[in-house]
Amino acid sequence: MSADAIVMMAVAMLVLWGGLAAAIVNIVRFRGVEPSESMRDL
Repeated sequence: MSADAIVMMAVAMLVLWGGLAAAIVNIVRFRGVEPSESMRDL
């Protein structure tokens, strides 16, 4: 593999794992009020 391909792969992995980590942190730190009842029709 060329150096460019390795760099692009590393950047893509950082973006994916960074986004996942940010989503998990956002969910864990959420301190809002939970809705008592959802009106969605599932």
